[in-house]
Amino acid sequence: MTTFGNWRKSSYSGEGDGNSCVEIASSLTHIAVRDSKTPTRATLTFPAESFITFVNALKDT
Repeated sequence: MTTFGNWRKSSYSGEGDGNSCVEIASSLTHIAVRDSKTPTRATLTFPAESFITFVNALKDT
């Protein structure tokens, strides 16, 4: 099991709605995503390569 300890929010999270976003953490092989409002609940975990492909596809749209 991979442990994620360094959770971070998007730099676009700011005042007001800054608590309603996702947080990500990474390991050498995986990226984890969680809801910042409920950090102790379930996380989604993706292989790092797949997550990078996903983010790059979002940037292209």
